[in-house]
Amino acid sequence: MSTPTAQLSAAGVSIWLDDLSRTRIASGNLQQLIDTRNVVGVTTNPTIFANAITDPSDTSYDAQVAELASTGASATDAVFAATTQDVGAALDVFRPVWEASGHVDGRVSIEVSPDLAHDTEGTIAQAKELWERIDRPNLLVKIPATKAGLPAIAAAIGAGVSVNVTLIFSLERYEEVIDAYLTGLETAKAAGIDLSTIHSVASFFVSRVDTETDKRLTAIGTDAAEALKSKAGLANARLAYELYETSFASDRAAALLDAGANRQRPLWASTGVKDPALPDTLYVTELVAAGVVNTMPEKTLEATFDHGVVTGDTITGGYEEARAVFAGLAEVGVDFADVTQVLEDEGVAKFIDSWHGLLTQVAEGLEAAR
Repeated sequence: MSTPTAQLSAAGVSIWLDDLSRTRIASGNLQQLIDTRNVVGVTTNPTIFANAITDPSDTSYDAQVAELASTGASATDAVFAATTQDVGAALDVFRPVWEASGHVDGRVSIEVSPDLAHDTEGTIAQAKELWERIDRPNLLVKIPATKAGLPAIAAAIGAGVSVNVTLIFSLERYEEVIDAYLTGLETAKAAGIDLSTIHSVASFFVSRVDTETDKRLTAIGTDAAEALKSKAGLANARLAYELYETSFASDRAAALLDAGANRQRPLWASTGVKDPALPDTLYVTELVAAGVVNTMPEKTLEATFDHGVVTGDTITGGYEEARAVFAGLAEVGVDFADVTQVLEDEGVAKFIDSWHGLLTQVAEGLEAAR
C-alpha cells in the first residue's frame, strides 16, 4: 500500500523537510527520510541552525569551532563556515534527487543574514557570495520578501542565482515577488544566462496567519467572528495558488517560459499546527495541488506519514470559498493588511533574535576554545 507521503508526492506536492543539522546528515537520517518519507528537499533558517549548533547534546560542531578559534575567526565567520558546510553536505546527499527530478527538486536553502532584511545592496552581495561559496547547482539562497528584499530578489535572479523567497504573508506582496522573479529572468535573458538553470520558490506562510487572525477574532468575540477561526491561513494560501496560476499564464511569463525559464513554485511554509485543537496535518492535506512544495517540521512530516488522508487536489476548487472568508473577516472588522504586516515584522524580528543569539553562543564557544 502506498503511504500518505507517497500519495502527496503522486499528487504533485514536493515534500521538503524544514530542519537540518550535521548529526542528521552524518547519521544517515536525512537519507532515510528521502528513502522512506518521500522527502525531496530541505529548508533552513537562522532558528534551525541556532537550535542545531547550540544543542548541548550535539558535539558534531565542537572540532570545527576549535579549529576556527585557532585561526582567530569571528563569530559571524564561524557561523557561516558551519552552516555553509552543512548545507553543502546536504546538497550532496540530495544530488541524486536533483538529477532524478530533472533539476526541479533535491534543493536545500540557506538564508542571507537576517540583519540584511532591510538592506538591498547587502542582500544582493551576500546572496552572490553564498551562491559562489557553496557552489552547488541545487542550492537555493533565501531572501525575505521585505520591501528592500524585492529588488534584491530581482538582482539575484538576474545574476543566475536560484532563490527561495521567504516570509510572504499577503497576496499583494506575493504579486510583487512574482514580478521581481520575472524581472530577474528578463535581466538574466538579456545577459545570455541559460534560464533553465534558474529555479525559485515563493514561501507563503500559513499557520502564523491563523494564529494572528484568530487572536483578533477572539478579541472581537461575536458568533460571526468565532465562525471564521482557523480559516484565514488556508484561504490565503489557496488564493495565492490562484495568483500563481494566473500570473504564469500571462503573456509576459509565457515569453520567458518559452525561452526555457521555470515557474516559481509556491511553497507552503509554517505548516506545523500551532493550535492543538486543529488536526495536525491540516496545512498539508488541505493544501494539495500540482506543482507546490510543502516544507514540514519533522513532527508534521511524521504525522502526515502516519495518518494523513490525501484526497487529491484540495486547492483549485476552493477559490470562491476563500474569497468569502476574506469578505467575512472584513465584515467583522479584521484588518487583514495589518495582520500580514505584523506577521512580516515579527518574522524578521524573530530571525534576527535567533541569529544574534546564535552569534553570541558561538562567540562564547570560540572564546572558550582559544
